[in-house]
Amino acid sequence: MKLQVIRQRKLWWTLSSLFILVGIISMLLSWQQFGSPLRPSLDFIGGTRLQIELDCSKPNACDKPIDIGDVRDVMTSEGLGDSSIQLLGQEQRALSIRTAPLSPEARVKLLDALGHKIGTFDPTKNQIDTVGPVIGQQLFASGMLALLVSFALITVYLSFRFQLDYALFAILALFHDVLITVGIFALLGLVIGTEVDSLFIVALLTIVGFSVNDTVVIYDRIRETKAAQPDRPIDDIVDLAVNQTLTRSINTTVTVLLTLFAIFLFGGETLKNFALALIIGFTMGAYSSIFIASTLLALWRERSETFVPAVPAIVDGDGGDRPSDDIASRSDEA
Repeated sequence: MKLQVIRQRKLWWTLSSLFILVGIISMLLSWQQFGSPLRPSLDFIGGTRLQIELDCSKPNACDKPIDIGDVRDVMTSEGLGDSSIQLLGQEQRALSIRTAPLSPEARVKLLDALGHKIGTFDPTKNQIDTVGPVIGQQLFASGMLALLVSFALITVYLSFRFQLDYALFAILALFHDVLITVGIFALLGLVIGTEVDSLFIVALLTIVGFSVNDTVVIYDRIRETKAAQPDRPIDDIVDLAVNQTLTRSINTTVTVLLTLFAIFLFGGETLKNFALALIIGFTMGAYSSIFIASTLLALWRERSETFVPAVPAIVDGDGGDRPSDDIASRSDEA
């Protein structure tokens, strides 16, 4: 059974539009709530992040999960009531706190207050990070610049490798993948408090590279088929190219996703969001290469070839039509 991507292209475009619309709405709501389209982490806005975990080796220390209400009471009493608090793990014995920049003395005081209220923490599992706001802004600016440069270089390369319209639709597919990934993280930030850090920018750059690779494979097959069968309709050529490369695309994507799911499940809290971004982006990359980039190229080529002006014809004395080039050649012979 062959996949009919052209016949059902309106379905693929509708699905993508719905995902993008939900993402844009989530980013607008996030902007109102956090002042940015995504919920920023410590890497971008600066401050201190404490990740602490109960010491279960102590008697009765882990009999019950951490009460987030008790944590908020302690933070309020310390003058840090606007801090972001998140429970970690299924058993909720670990805690992540993002707050204003704290001095070493203030950190020790806060940890003592939390330990007195909640229980003893395991000092070997404590993680404390402090980032200044200037460094956070530099990280964000550098990440955005790297993303824009990658788009520009990919456009230049594909224009030389194929043609300009190939490159433009490949870039459009990349925007599709990045926008959906960002939109889903905006939604997760609103619903469950998912934050984005500098690794998220790395994930977006990785998604761009993976997605354009799949698109290049399909475009290369389209070009080869078009050269071998120039009179064949572009819709048939695209369907044929997609089906010929479908197995390769699926095998490559599934293999990578299995690794990413392993990282997501067993890689720890630091890599969880990074792996999740890659899972979403790689899935969207395979989808856009097959259903978006190829169908848009087919539509463009179909319409552009339809409006190519025909060779002008001149009526001869016998009432028949013959091309103007033929008239010129006959006049030369005369």
